[in-house]
Amino acid sequence: MSTAIQGKHFIAGHWQAGSNLFESRNPSQWDETVGLFPCANSTEVETALLSAQETFPIWRRTSRIHRAELFLQLAKQIELRLDEIAHLMARECGKNILECRAEVIEGLHMVQYVFGTARMSHGDVLASELPEKDAFVRRKPWGIAAVITPWNFPFAVPLWMLGPSLLEGNVAIFKPSEDSPAVGQLIVELFQQAGFPQGTIQLLHGDGTVGQQLVEDARTNVVLFTGSFEVGQKIQLESASHFNRIVAAEMGSKSAVIVCEDARLDLAVRAAILSSFKTTGQRCVSASRILVHESRIEKFIKDFCEMADRVQFGDALNQRCFAGPLIHHGAVEKVLQYNELAKKEGVTVHRDGSTFQPAGNKGCFLQPFIYQTEAKPGLRCIREEVFGPHVAVIPFRNDEHAAQIYNATDYGLSMAVITENYRKMRFFREECDFGMGYVNLPCIGAEVHLPFGGVKKSGNGHPSAAGLIETVTHKISWTVNHGEEIRMAQGLTANITEN
Repeated sequence: MSTAIQGKHFIAGHWQAGSNLFESRNPSQWDETVGLFPCANSTEVETALLSAQETFPIWRRTSRIHRAELFLQLAKQIELRLDEIAHLMARECGKNILECRAEVIEGLHMVQYVFGTARMSHGDVLASELPEKDAFVRRKPWGIAAVITPWNFPFAVPLWMLGPSLLEGNVAIFKPSEDSPAVGQLIVELFQQAGFPQGTIQLLHGDGTVGQQLVEDARTNVVLFTGSFEVGQKIQLESASHFNRIVAAEMGSKSAVIVCEDARLDLAVRAAILSSFKTTGQRCVSASRILVHESRIEKFIKDFCEMADRVQFGDALNQRCFAGPLIHHGAVEKVLQYNELAKKEGVTVHRDGSTFQPAGNKGCFLQPFIYQTEAKPGLRCIREEVFGPHVAVIPFRNDEHAAQIYNATDYGLSMAVITENYRKMRFFREECDFGMGYVNLPCIGAEVHLPFGGVKKSGNGHPSAAGLIETVTHKISWTVNHGEEIRMAQGLTANITEN
């Protein structure tokens, strides 16, 4: 058993022990403590804000190219410690080790993307109405970014947010999830080793009260958040009282795979399994709904359930397993409650998911719950986010009916369409409310050079990853007169003494 990590805050360039310690546990082996971490108090939050305030003017004046070169050093640090990072992630958040390794590579891709964009244009030259004028649009950083991230992607998501924020000249205060503080701490160690100057990134451990203090403070210019709708809504409501504040919130989902009448069934079943059960259904983009044309549903359910029976859930460090445990016992109880709700709502259960323990484990393991139901109005189990291996298979009559079912939730994050018909592809692209769409693929699988976000309760229009630059900067116009006289646009006279 590994030695427990001693957690520390990183404030003003120094590692600091704190008080009010909380445990991070291994979801695969619940009796194993990954580390002990301090919960930041108001004094530590204040010190971090003061350090960020002091550092911002210096950092924003630093050459954009120099800032990017630090990200090149960060990429090298990640490559050197890739397996170590993946191993720690598997222990702390219960993701299968192969998924963890893929996530580290995704984080590395984000850092490489950020480095690569630094020498590309980041403004515009526009024509003026007058020939002797040049007009420019440039970007400026906002200031202090509070980065509040989830446990289920504890490495990639923070880098989606920290990368563009710091490259553009902002400074960051990073509050990782209290369920994955060890990975968050390792990220900041990597930034420090890469040579990022003191005060550019601060690390505060803790629960929601720490994030709340950052959100309530008027010195926080940007809040970057990934998590539940309930918390994201509170952040946006609080931020409305701060006029110089912008929020990017990526929140919940009820994503779906749509299997059309002409779909290749082997491809559809595999896409549905990956969408539903990777990370044990604990991705914001996980499909908890599979919409299947009524003519194919009997065969689909048979094949889907048979493949689900072959999926192996087990210790996150076991490479032979498809997926691992749920994050903690509270998550297990939540999924079980939704399983019971579905039964009460009259669904047909095909696989009755239950708790179990793989040999040699004492963790938070749960088998898939698979059921069939019509898309009845008011059915909670097919409209509310569950965040676990809980999947509804829903028949539809035609494309219009499928789009109606897909849209009949408060969320709109991810969607996959399985079809060989390019007209159907376009129909669903235009008629469904989503932020990320896939054709003949699972509804998981983001790439860092694409924006990541959704609509309705899934997001507020400020996506992460490559789309984040619009959030962490603001545009200014800059007009220069190269003439020897003042001439005004729209024919406005510059004559002061005569009208």
